[in-house]
Amino acid sequence: MTPFGLRMREMRRERKVTQKEMARSLGVSAAYLSALERGHRGRPNWILMQKIIGYFNIIWDDAEELVRLAEHSHPRVVIDTAGLSPSATELANLLAAEIGLLDEEVLVDLIDRLRSAGRR
Repeated sequence: MTPFGLRMREMRRERKVTQKEMARSLGVSAAYLSALERGHRGRPNWILMQKIIGYFNIIWDDAEELVRLAEHSHPRVVIDTAGLSPSATELANLLAAEIGLLDEEVLVDLIDRLRSAGRR
């Protein structure tokens, strides 16, 4: 499951809406919506994002957060390290090899550290 899929499922369940009902309102199939929630489909396009935001009547900061989650929720990531340092290539390869072995606490810590380092 992706961060976007998890958040969408939470919002849907908070409002007691089935995938079938939501899918019908958005003009997509229930199977597509299920795959999107489970992380078996890539990010939704801009039009679908706007429909989802409207469907849940999300405003301002919450809408921006949902878009950010979608941007960081592609289930298959490719990292091109061509032209970067050897350390960047090593980090990308190490992360690809080890990510499935890391527990949630370590993952959250790494995310926080990377976000902090990117703001400097």
